[in-house]
Amino acid sequence: MATDAARTPQHFIRLEDLTREQLDDLLDLAARLKARPTNDALLAKSVGMLFFRGSLRTRVSLEAAMNQLGGRTIELTAASDAWELETREGTVMDGRAPEHVRDAAAVLSTYVDALAVRPAPEGQSWDIDRRDAQISAWAKHARVPVINMDSAQWHPLQALADVMTLRETFKRPAGRKLALVWVHSPRPASVSVAHSLLLAALREGLDVSVAHPAGFDLDEGVLDEARSVANERGTSLEMTGDMESAVRGAHVVYARSWESLADYGNPTLGANRRGRHAEWTVDERRMALGDDARLMHAMPIRRNVEVTDEVLDGPRSLVYEQAANRLHAQKALLSRLLR
Repeated sequence: MATDAARTPQHFIRLEDLTREQLDDLLDLAARLKARPTNDALLAKSVGMLFFRGSLRTRVSLEAAMNQLGGRTIELTAASDAWELETREGTVMDGRAPEHVRDAAAVLSTYVDALAVRPAPEGQSWDIDRRDAQISAWAKHARVPVINMDSAQWHPLQALADVMTLRETFKRPAGRKLALVWVHSPRPASVSVAHSLLLAALREGLDVSVAHPAGFDLDEGVLDEARSVANERGTSLEMTGDMESAVRGAHVVYARSWESLADYGNPTLGANRRGRHAEWTVDERRMALGDDARLMHAMPIRRNVEVTDEVLDGPRSLVYEQAANRLHAQKALLSRLLR
């Protein structure tokens, strides 16, 4: 969150925006706030929340976080409260968008102390959406901190809570093995959680094994970065098409559905590809291959499709702890960004 000048706002677009020291400081604060949930650290502060697509945990946890710290949120759902915004620079605005994000960001920056944005990818071309032009435009033009509430590439708020959960569970996660496994879903999620979790786990010093069927590869640019982090941290990164191989010996099984980037923008081809892999489910048999493995999942979760009830409701499931830690980690983040 370092700044180049005193007036440059500190943004949180991806977890890697935090140095190692800043992340440690943030999670130490999160632990203290978890033990003592309320204070008035952000009294009279406000966060504008712009949702260009739906949200449950992110919306509620951010609002609760501000409330517990004495501040408030102002929520805008783009479908009903705003309109289409242009993000391209130098364009002639004779199309559907009546306002440029440059102007919207400048004006909203005079009303609130931070902006939290959940953009909506166009969903036609991964080459375009992977650039995260919308959240980048908000960060470029806002004069207050911008928080990414889940873009096409990154979900840093989830990754922050995931790292908090790993540290709580294992004290020192370094040296443990995490299996990031693709699971079947009739309506897959974006790759943002998988991308953020992959880099976060390697940065924490975990060995990571990623398992998915053919055609569900993660973004090659992210994989290149992941290999670089693994080399730097001295950890291993394995890619496999076999879930059992990935889970064997794992201390954490992180289940997540994500869309095929090979079929991005073509829902028919994507559905056909997913339909051939309905057996990719985390069940007790697969969990038993791990080393007393714990289950993690970012939610929402389709029971008995992505993960069986037996595993979800069993003693090794961390999904509710993960969700709860969204609140505490975000309180720490807001405290640092707004103070």
